[in-house]
Amino acid sequence: MKLVSLILAAVVSAPSGVATAQRRERARDLGIPLEGTPGPLDAITDVAGVEVGHRTLIAGAGPLVVGKGPVRTGVTAIFPRGKASDDPVFAGWFAMNGNGEMTGTTWVEESGFLWGPVMITNTHSVGVVRDAVIQWIVRQGRMQHDEWSLPVVAETWDGGLNDINGFHVTKEDAWAAMDSARGGPVVEGSVGGGTGMVCNRFKGGIGTASRRVAGDGYTVGVLVQCNYGARAPLRIAGVPVGREIPDLLPCRAPCAGARSARDPRRGDDVGSIIIVVATDAPLLPHQLKRIAKRAALGVGRMGGLAANSSGDIFIAFSTANPHASRDSGVAQVAMAPDERITPLFEATVQATEEAIVNAMLAATTMTGADDLTVYALPHDRLREVLRKYNRLNP
Repeated sequence: MKLVSLILAAVVSAPSGVATAQRRERARDLGIPLEGTPGPLDAITDVAGVEVGHRTLIAGAGPLVVGKGPVRTGVTAIFPRGKASDDPVFAGWFAMNGNGEMTGTTWVEESGFLWGPVMITNTHSVGVVRDAVIQWIVRQGRMQHDEWSLPVVAETWDGGLNDINGFHVTKEDAWAAMDSARGGPVVEGSVGGGTGMVCNRFKGGIGTASRRVAGDGYTVGVLVQCNYGARAPLRIAGVPVGREIPDLLPCRAPCAGARSARDPRRGDDVGSIIIVVATDAPLLPHQLKRIAKRAALGVGRMGGLAANSSGDIFIAFSTANPHASRDSGVAQVAMAPDERITPLFEATVQATEEAIVNAMLAATTMTGADDLTVYALPHDRLREVLRKYNRLNP
């Protein structure tokens, strides 16, 4: 089977029913009333130095044949200081519900540093991506003074649309995601690690947003891989969108006629969300753990419940305090006082909420393994619902 790959915004031919990455209306384009002031890109890359890369794998259609496809998966890479830097950043992490994986977090907790990129892929590809990061670092010549590496690799499950047990993600795919990382606009939706993901039983994937913090002028950026949630609790801008759009549930193509509210591979609330929070505010690890916890409130605004089967794992890092890890005597670091951290909490909640909305708005309807079709959140109907509740900006 020929594997069709997309890197960043590249658009290539794909099987019938498969959506490719493209620019769609984002939350603010649709007039969704959102709080806070975004950065110029309204993306995690508004935090200077942050780079994002994707490797998207799409191939095949029809019945699932383990090891052959259909394939709907990929890898996303987030570099705090860009791929050319080997300078670690202060970081903290938090699990709202632990039915998931984010490798390397015990060392993040112990050391207070994030060394290298944050990688996101599917559940059964964490191992190969982790190993690929170490190989990439070795190839870059960055382990001359270190004997070990503990990369941070997170996952969500794409086994509804993707042949997840076929192990289609390779080390070369992880390398391509890292090599393609760059600043600027971030491609969203069904790309990278988010290719085969489902969010609130609509098509999900990668989304991003940012906030400028008044007064201090700091920036908070968020990137999510959205793959969680039942339909009914979904709320957007406080509006019960999930109850207003109860149809368009995942179904087996052709989807004519009545459809069950429960697909055997997509339970009412089966899935996960990975959230990466970046800031240029000078925060220390214990403060960044507090920031990571606040991402949970953004998920809650959307109706997320942190269900038993959900892996809701968040990591936050600061690009301030360069060279703080250098073994050259006493390090001099700056720290924002706790009394001024609340606006950063608020920015994290706001940006997380918008990033999840952007993930669903960017995604397009996709048909995958065994002809499972997952519908995109329809923009026109979303506008109608928001207008009904007087929650649509002019």
